[in-house]
Amino acid sequence: MAISRHHVAAMETSTAEEVWVSSAMDFLLLHTVGRKTGEVRKAALPFWRDHDGCRVVIASLVGSPRHPAWYLNLADARANPNVLVRLRDSEYRSVPEVVDGAEYTRIWDAVTTDRDFYRVYQERCERRIPIIRLPEIQRQQG
Repeated sequence: MAISRHHVAAMETSTAEEVWVSSAMDFLLLHTVGRKTGEVRKAALPFWRDHDGCRVVIASLVGSPRHPAWYLNLADARANPNVLVRLRDSEYRSVPEVVDGAEYTRIWDAVTTDRDFYRVYQERCERRIPIIRLPEIQRQQG
């Protein structure tokens, strides 16, 4: 977790490529509100684009049996009716969408073709690893 905190801190203070791109994966900074604490939480997450160009993130937690806290916060629509997504050069508001059905399979296949380690993560746990779409609802002025 210390690595994640350092990554978040670096993303908040820099637009350098080495901060926002790692292992050939682009990252975003997701702001959620803690469903229990009401405090702002931040997570540095790699993202992909679905067939419509919308950003998607994967709630793998490296194959942990539990969902990551950021996902649990995001999935609580009362605490997070919308979220702030910060990119390297901009930010926007999003109403997160948990992907399901055929769309899940299509995105999962694309992501795991690019990054096979997500298949390994899925094999480590019994839960289905969620995929979340983060459509741009409102671009923030900067």
